[in-house]
Amino acid sequence: MPSHRFDGPVSHIAAYHPRSVHGRQRRPSGEPPPLPRELNTTAIAWLVGFVGWAVIWAWVFLSDAPAIWITERDLELMSPIVENRQSWLTPTMKRLNEAGTFWLTPLVGWSTILLGLAARRIRHVVLSVTSLSVVAVVSTVVTSQVSRPRPLGVTQIGHWEGFSQPSRPVALLTTALVAAALTLFPAGIWRRVWTGASVAIIVLFGFAQLYVAVDHPSDVLAGTTVGVAITLVAFRLLAPESVFPIAYHTGNSAHLDVTGARGDAIRLALSRQAGLVVRDIQPVGLEGSAGSTPLRVSHEQGADIFAKLYAKSHLRSDRSYKLGRTLLYGRLEDEEHFTSVRRLVQHEDYMLRVMRAADVDCNEPIGIVEITPDREYLLITEFMDGAVEIGDAEITQDLIDAGLNTVARLWRYGLAHRDIKPANLMVHGERLRLIDVAFAQVRPSPWRQAVDLANMMLVLALGSTPELVYERALLQFSEDEIAEAFAASRGVTLPSQLRSDVRRDGRELLKRFRELAHDREPVAIQRWTLRRVGLTVWVAFVVATLTSIFFGSLSDIGLL
Repeated sequence: MPSHRFDGPVSHIAAYHPRSVHGRQRRPSGEPPPLPRELNTTAIAWLVGFVGWAVIWAWVFLSDAPAIWITERDLELMSPIVENRQSWLTPTMKRLNEAGTFWLTPLVGWSTILLGLAARRIRHVVLSVTSLSVVAVVSTVVTSQVSRPRPLGVTQIGHWEGFSQPSRPVALLTTALVAAALTLFPAGIWRRVWTGASVAIIVLFGFAQLYVAVDHPSDVLAGTTVGVAITLVAFRLLAPESVFPIAYHTGNSAHLDVTGARGDAIRLALSRQAGLVVRDIQPVGLEGSAGSTPLRVSHEQGADIFAKLYAKSHLRSDRSYKLGRTLLYGRLEDEEHFTSVRRLVQHEDYMLRVMRAADVDCNEPIGIVEITPDREYLLITEFMDGAVEIGDAEITQDLIDAGLNTVARLWRYGLAHRDIKPANLMVHGERLRLIDVAFAQVRPSPWRQAVDLANMMLVLALGSTPELVYERALLQFSEDEIAEAFAASRGVTLPSQLRSDVRRDGRELLKRFRELAHDREPVAIQRWTLRRVGLTVWVAFVVATLTSIFFGSLSDIGLL
């Protein structure tokens, strides 16, 4: 049997070994990673302001003297405004106060939620709602503890209720405006325009609050500080612009932006950890990749390399995907999610090395590059220059034999790929090469190995005929093994791309292969266990509880 061990022109790979690269190969202790998560100067300044107000609230709560002094200063500032009310201006100020208190926050908040969901910025939408919730809680706690009354000694002409420090309507409106800026507008001119408009809105609304005498100046200032500080800190720490830039483009949400700060971090990490001086980074093969961001990296040390960028978002997608499959289809014997991004990238690097040791023709692994510890990593391998997806190549008898031989080798060494589809089979010259082994397994269940065979035969039949593929398969597998493979296969066991291609082909390939193989009872995969029942009940309970809490708190967080 011919060997498929890689013997191409990759002598430059030796140059990537750390021993051959002069210069630093690690970050000194205490030095931040190439793409750190940290607050910027603006967020720190607002956070300091929030801490300052916290100190004042604690001081006022413990002693009456500062509260009296602050109230006197507030009334001195309010008196000129209240004493010079104009009949022509009063109706406008009342309407501004009413709009800011009852209408603007829900309008801006729901617009942010709906537009953010439409743009698939789930993280930003969750942070927007969370920020409103935290601000509402902080406002409630502080107002109840400080118990500051509405302005005394002046005539109030606006709607008001409860205590006044900090101003709850101002805090919620500020939060909604800041969250909208960080969720919907890319950094640049449009965000600056929105920020300017938001400042004008808060100033006008704050002035209206003072004009109708429902809040003190310090109440308005405290509310603004609370809203901006909490929202900025949440977004800067959990959705930093450098990691989650706002951009409007089509494509899979799994594909991360590799320009700007992240692009610079990738270049720096490749230079320090792999000794590569990067010239260019370009996404490649995005259509067939939903669990990572595949990249082609050009550098000064030799031929281009292939890199897969893995991040926390891919880990969460993996967990959600496998949870959904468990609820809908059963556990499929071995659907276990990864516990960290580091484990995910280590697993793929390990499986590449195991498969090459088993003489399976796949990428030559080069190593792992850390972008942000436990958050983002690059898996770097050789780049198959000139290779095309099997769906774009002519399917010859030699390619059919190579594909079936790949599965035979996986079986022989106790391995399973678990994601055989056209996008993961590349024709490189006269060779058929297997890629994307992130979900591969050592010592999988027999059912898993059978599904690999069925999926490979379906992929090969898409470009040829089921009869030819079945005939060539009998040279390497028994009739019983082929019959078992298609008894174990159905729509759910096919990767989504392969399922779509089979449906589009229109020849009912699964049915035809079952006709060619002898009859065999279908292998059951719908396994209702106590674990699956309990998990389904638990997920339903959590979803119902969170939904109830969200809709029950809409008024409290300013969305009603």
